[in-house]
Amino acid sequence: MALYCRVSTSDQDNDRQERDLRAYAERAGFEVVAVFRETLSGIRKAKGKHPVERKRAMAMAQAREVDAVLVTELTRWGRSTQDLMDTLGQLASWDVSLIAQTGLTFDLSTPQGKLIANLMASLAEFEHDLLRERVRSGIAAAKARGQTFGRKQGYRPSDRYAPEVMQLSETEKLSQREIAKRLGISKTTVNEILKRESRTAGTRPNGAGAGSGRADGGGS
Repeated sequence: MALYCRVSTSDQDNDRQERDLRAYAERAGFEVVAVFRETLSGIRKAKGKHPVERKRAMAMAQAREVDAVLVTELTRWGRSTQDLMDTLGQLASWDVSLIAQTGLTFDLSTPQGKLIANLMASLAEFEHDLLRERVRSGIAAAKARGQTFGRKQGYRPSDRYAPEVMQLSETEKLSQREIAKRLGISKTTVNEILKRESRTAGTRPNGAGAGSGRADGGGS
């Protein structure tokens, strides 16, 4: 048997899934010969990413090196109803079963297996769509109340350096490179701050050029 664990974000980890699956396999008397761990969103296509570890598990199944794959739940294996049915069909053609931690075996070679797999996949997809719709509705309601989302307009993380950058540029007449070194930030950030402050003031920043010195010949 192979274990397949998948979490959706890097903030999560597969340790708990693997621990639970190993405990289940031990209770059921299964021998675990491989463990596949993946961090990948279940959303379709997930920005072009593919379940590489699941592909490895499928290759092992095709080679008949395992006769079953154990997952915590169906949604950890299939990323959509169609994806689930396609991969379950492939496993069935190799006489390999997909087993959920609940004890359900999804074997498409039987009418019961097809029915259960279809029902559970459809319910999982329906629940995902409902959650997405609730999020959209919540955001729309909050916007209607005047609440804003995301970064405040005009604010950037680099803004906290703006006063020091302007002082070093205008008072001490340091070049962009020297300012960057003094504050421990990139020259690009310094340039952006100077340009931004210049637009606000209605003038161009001194030393906005690509060189390390200022356009007025200043610098130390």
